[in-house]
Amino acid sequence: MEEKRYERLGMDLFHGRLDNGLHVFVDKRPGYGKQFAFFATRYGGLDMRFKTERGWQDTPAGVAHFLEHKLFDTKDGNALQLMAANGADPNAFTSFGITGYFFQCTQGFEENLRTLLSFVSEPWFTPESVAKEQGIIGQEIAMGDDEAETEVFYDLLKCLYAHHPIRTHIAGTQASIAQITDQTLYTCHGAFYNPGNMVLTVVGDVDPQRVMDLAGEVVVGAGKGSPERDYGPAEPDGAVERETSRSMEVSAPLFQMGFKLPAPDRGQDRLRAQLLGDLAGDLLVGEASPLYNRLYGQGLVNRAFSCGYEDYPGCAFLALGGESRDPRAVRDAVLEECRRVAEEGFEPERFARCKKAAYGGMVSQLNSFENTAVELAQSYFDGVEYLTFPEVFQSITARDVQDFVARYLTAERHALAMITPKEAA
Repeated sequence: MEEKRYERLGMDLFHGRLDNGLHVFVDKRPGYGKQFAFFATRYGGLDMRFKTERGWQDTPAGVAHFLEHKLFDTKDGNALQLMAANGADPNAFTSFGITGYFFQCTQGFEENLRTLLSFVSEPWFTPESVAKEQGIIGQEIAMGDDEAETEVFYDLLKCLYAHHPIRTHIAGTQASIAQITDQTLYTCHGAFYNPGNMVLTVVGDVDPQRVMDLAGEVVVGAGKGSPERDYGPAEPDGAVERETSRSMEVSAPLFQMGFKLPAPDRGQDRLRAQLLGDLAGDLLVGEASPLYNRLYGQGLVNRAFSCGYEDYPGCAFLALGGESRDPRAVRDAVLEECRRVAEEGFEPERFARCKKAAYGGMVSQLNSFENTAVELAQSYFDGVEYLTFPEVFQSITARDVQDFVARYLTAERHALAMITPKEAA
């Protein structure tokens, strides 16, 4: 394995690549008693149409999430229970762009890592087990349909995008998961769960070469690389619908406001776009911003308000929201602040304070083994060298953020989604 030193962070990162294409990253933390391992594939809720040696495959919404659930079932039992019995705390998640399986432990690291790599790499599905899981995930989807915070977020995405599968729930729908068969799962596992489309990241006081050797023993499949994907026709620059509203059982109105942004390319430009987007959000509506404090003082937002930049294959957006008695007033105030910043820029001292605080927050996140392991994996898939963020972030100027606001945080690119309380009968 190769070792690289990141002087600004005082960190060393080990990296190696198996002959089958699997990349392994180890952030060695001497003296710590905890270990964290993350095994991920570049396959998420967006990847419903992809190309294999048999041609283009169209799969139902929700397969990536369904597959995440099913991989824990093995011929010998349930991998979650096996790892828990060995002192590990295992789990998994599916996002729009990746699926990841992980555990943390203070003992039995090598045995748990072997189990993790094995059950993710060696699928076992039967028609009966798939049918059972359809019922379980169907209940999960039904409960999710009642979660207003999730629903208003997807309502926003449907306003921003005309075709992109970001509009579609990661878990799918009752109707879509009913179409999933054991063969569907085997097809998707074969396409995406090959070592050339995966990465293993480990954080803790471990032997990097031993991690590499163990991965080489267990992950023996051929590395076919990353399949070609289709995310639909080209999107218009602006939002496709300006506003949407519906009622649910909520105690106060909820809203999500978003700006549709150009999708960044893979590589370090993507890291810069992420850092720039988050910094713009902090400056505009972060807790230390004049606008946030004005809205909070007027009772238009509360401490649940948040803002963040997100990007996935083929799309990117800045979203902000929470509870408000008047979401349209918040929308109007945000758009006005964006217009003002586009013309006047940011006060230099406030920009410097906000940038310093944001940098401190990013560095402190490195104390989280889980956050570091996930970021290393996601960055690898994005073609980004994650631990270079100090150099990239420091290169961002106030003018860069002002230009970002002027170009992209505009009325034409924005949309507003609202959920209001149902009226009493």
